Amino acid sequence: MAPEPRGAIAVVLNAGAGGGGGARAEGEIRERFAAAGRTVQVAVCRSSDALLASARAALADGCSALVGGGGDGTLGGLAALVAGTSAPLGVLPLGTLNHFARDLGIPLALPDAIDVILHGRVAAVDVGEVNGRVFLNNSGLGVYPRVVRLRERLQRSGLAKWIAMLWASLAVLRRHPFVALRLEVNGVTEFRRTPLVLVGNNAYQMEGIHAAARPSLQQGRLAVYVMNASHRRGLLRLALTVLLRGPDAVPELETLRVAELTVETRRRHAQVALDGEVADLVTPLRYRIRPAALRVFVPGPAAP
Repeated sequence: MAPEPRGAIAVVLNAGAGGGGGARAEGEIRERFAAAGRTVQVAVCRSSDALLASARAALADGCSALVGGGGDGTLGGLAALVAGTSAPLGVLPLGTLNHFARDLGIPLALPDAIDVILHGRVAAVDVGEVNGRVFLNNSGLGVYPRVVRLRERLQRSGLAKWIAMLWASLAVLRRHPFVALRLEVNGVTEFRRTPLVLVGNNAYQMEGIHAAARPSLQQGRLAVYVMNASHRRGLLRLALTVLLRGPDAVPELETLRVAELTVETRRRHAQVALDGEVADLVTPLRYRIRPAALRVFVPGPAAP
């Protein structure tokens, strides 16, 4: 069993996560923490600003741990507050995809995820960072941010997330999808004309049924994927080949393992996807890995 914390555990919930699941989770969270004899403070928040404000207040009050209920974007914002500190992050995967929770082996069912916080262990994992913005999963440039923003507009019109993602992808690829970038790695500068640069917090498995999963979040390296395709029509074919046969079967996909990366564009600002949300960042984009910067509850027995 995890050792008794010195203060209350603060839980901040994204009320809109998972179609309103965040708001519905409050009662069960309170009941399970009370049954375990643990003090918990729960805030149900209806905006990202309110959620982050509640989290900051809880940390300022000396909470022993910060628990986030929501999707990867919600968790990324909370991770930015506790990365580099002694406060551990608890994960309640209430979003649609929940990549971070899946890669850590955290169960998606709410009762089981709560049990990880109550009875699991704390592990130190890496986070990625670009221009001071923390990301847990990945950051993308090129077509990906445009797809995400169009998907969000389609979802607001009533389309399901997966259908909206498919329509958005097809719509973006019909336009001119290429961007000119300058990449600097280990003092070497190279130019690329590419539809996509994806920077992962650790390397992704790129082939088979577990594609898009990461075997480890403790390798201390960014995984940089650059698609060097030259024609728009072949992009979907290349993506399918990567998933079915692996990246080695696609010479157009360049893969790097680095601690730092600088990306420059011709524009003063760039649209950058961070854990499925889009931000406008000032260029150049300076990426780095922060090894073992985030303490997070994961399954497994706590140290005696």
